[in-house]
Amino acid sequence: MEQYAALIDEAVAYAKEHATGHHGHQQIVQAAMDRLFVVFGKEILKTIPGRVSTEVDARLSFDSQASIDRALGLIAQYEKEGISKERILIKLASTWEGIQAAKFLESQHGIHCNMTLLFNFEQAVACAESGVTLISPFVGRIMDWFVKNTDQKAYTRKDDPGVVSVTRIFNYYKKYDYKTQVMAASFRNTEEIKGLVGCDLLTISPALLKQLATETEAAPVVLSTSHAKELDLPKVTIDEKTFRWALNEDAMATEKLAEGIRNFAKDARTLEKLIEAKI
Repeated sequence: MEQYAALIDEAVAYAKEHATGHHGHQQIVQAAMDRLFVVFGKEILKTIPGRVSTEVDARLSFDSQASIDRALGLIAQYEKEGISKERILIKLASTWEGIQAAKFLESQHGIHCNMTLLFNFEQAVACAESGVTLISPFVGRIMDWFVKNTDQKAYTRKDDPGVVSVTRIFNYYKKYDYKTQVMAASFRNTEEIKGLVGCDLLTISPALLKQLATETEAAPVVLSTSHAKELDLPKVTIDEKTFRWALNEDAMATEKLAEGIRNFAKDARTLEKLIEAKI
């Protein structure tokens, strides 16, 4: 979009001035990518009172140390711009390596993380046990998989597999007093949203917000800590072996996590091309 061209120019200028090392061109591109995320984040924070999520390059989803280094670099740039780390969520994919990176950032640096591409219960428990600030379980993408791969093509707020998954995670977190917030995301319709009223946070697109604004139905709270406390939910602990096995047993989560990382990586390459054209 032409209206954002100036931000790319600003990021490229910054990168040319700050990128150092032997890899010349590639380092300038990488520095410009990170700078672009920071200048966008800064613009968003001028218009909202809350937090902004800034994503670590998805191509680092299996490299904890590189993810940590990249996150620290992003936070340092924000702080130089006068933006406190309290207003930033570092967004990482919910791979085992991504969750370990988040655990380190949270515990050693007090940097808040938003774990994305989260499709199953074990991913969510691993995130909570690692003390991450927030998870973004994907409701609609779970439903997409079931529509494509099973005979059931339509769902209600009661049986939508994405709603069922997030409900289970929310109840488990509240039952065991985990502080990690649940921010359900990727909605396909307003039914899914109404199925999760009471969730800590929801990411709702402008189109669906508009649709909700025209609806008159009373939407009762369906998720609550008091209800979760009464449920009989066994406590589990997720180590790396358990995590990898559970993910492998879950075809939907395995496929959706892999596809999500591939798509984010593809977007990163598209963005690099835009930046390279400016260099």
